[in-house]
Amino acid sequence: MSTLDSATATRSGKGHRDENFPVASHLIHPRHRGAILAFYNFVRAGDDVADHTELSPDRKLTLLDRLADSLTGAGPSDPEAEPLKRELAARGLPPRHAVELLDAFRMDARKNRYATWDELIHYCRYSAMPVGRFVLDVHGEDPARVWGPSDAICAALQVINHLQDCGKDFLGLDRVYIPQDALDRHGATVAMLGQPKATPQLRAVIRELAQRCLDLLDEGAVLPDLIDDLRLSLEIAAIHRLAVVLSRGLLEHDPLSEKVHHGKAAFALTALGGIAATLARRPFRGRVVRAAVQGIRP
Repeated sequence: MSTLDSATATRSGKGHRDENFPVASHLIHPRHRGAILAFYNFVRAGDDVADHTELSPDRKLTLLDRLADSLTGAGPSDPEAEPLKRELAARGLPPRHAVELLDAFRMDARKNRYATWDELIHYCRYSAMPVGRFVLDVHGEDPARVWGPSDAICAALQVINHLQDCGKDFLGLDRVYIPQDALDRHGATVAMLGQPKATPQLRAVIRELAQRCLDLLDEGAVLPDLIDDLRLSLEIAAIHRLAVVLSRGLLEHDPLSEKVHHGKAAFALTALGGIAATLARRPFRGRVVRAAVQGIRP
């Protein structure tokens, strides 16, 4: 039996193909996919530590610190960190974004409730936004131009996942990402997340947060047109379109009792719609970029 004495020992077996959104799909150029997958695998190792039900909070923090020290060179080598460490060195990139993800997992180890939307977005600053920033940095995109809309999309993706998994997170981890003030506004309670079907009060909360996700996605909608790398632009367009459809689904469906995730066929058609729309706009990209640089909404 495993003694759970390392991040490797806590691995869940979940991989990038199990995620709700594409991770380094074949739209991404092969020269970048290795770095993105190394980043994903490192982050997944940290996430598995934070979500492990047999580890105490202190033990989780110890293992997360070991991962961070291995990646930054402050501690001994760890097999979960070495692939990303090599990719970063080859590209001359700092470990900043991966280290920030570990900060989010430290939050998960210590914290299981959120009081307000702003508090949840602060969590997303570390749990989601660094993912988009890393992918953009790998592609050499201009942070000043693209980090803002990327942050909005990444925060929306994170909250969508929280809403889809709200019942499972509560029952399995006693973790609630739905802000308490949103529950209070609609007369809902945390205990309602443990029911087989959402109450009208909880459905109202989920609809409110799904609408907030749509607002974030609207803020980030310009991102594909700001990206220099065409293949990355199409990847982001597909993800954005999928996120919009899922957010709208959460306006209508109960994640406690209904499936909100895409089926494979719907997933592909939705993604292709986002790709086609971006390709159609590509000839006019210059105007969009100029407007973004000038701080004007195109």
